[in-house]
Amino acid sequence: MGRIKVLLADDQELILESLHIVLSMEEDLDIVGLARNGEEAIDGCEQFQPDIVLMDIHMPVMGGVAAAAVIKERMPAVKVIMLTSYKEVEYVLSALSHGAEGYLLKAIHPKDLAAGIRVVHAGGTLITQEMAGKMIKSMHGAPAAISNEYGLSTRELEVLHKLASGLRNQDIAEALSLSEGTVKNYISSIYSKLNVSGRREAIRLARESGYTNHE
Repeated sequence: MGRIKVLLADDQELILESLHIVLSMEEDLDIVGLARNGEEAIDGCEQFQPDIVLMDIHMPVMGGVAAAAVIKERMPAVKVIMLTSYKEVEYVLSALSHGAEGYLLKAIHPKDLAAGIRVVHAGGTLITQEMAGKMIKSMHGAPAAISNEYGLSTRELEVLHKLASGLRNQDIAEALSLSEGTVKNYISSIYSKLNVSGRREAIRLARESGYTNHE
């Protein structure tokens, strides 16, 4: 299977050193580089071509999430595991959405940390059920991004989704068991909240906001 090349990125010297020490004790792991911020992590990836990056989330100059996004874009073969000290769900979700392979809590036992690295190296992902649940919610909550931004209600989001799927008012009314008049009211409310003048604009905005990508 060969040795696994690992790059460590953490701005806290103590954590960086202790990770370096405990992981170096594993026979199949090679620590090829240490980085103290996101920029150093990107440079380290370009220089050392690691298999895995263990990436802290909060670092100066450039944080782990931003660095993970750049690394996955430029070097998709490099696998990124986010290191998080407590449950920083939003950050982790953001990193996962950019292609990171998972996350581990810093408080984890070194043996579990090494095991996690092997899982990812073998093509697996590291996401707890809890995080997977939150991810699914936030994916289906892609409309939540819009609803928060534009203040759409759940019902209006449903109508907008059908609208974006190309349904006519009559079809929307049937699909949602509403009267056509009610659907029209929802649509005019949606238009005013989205600040658009018609169906085409509303659909474009819905697509741009990533709302129409899921069923």
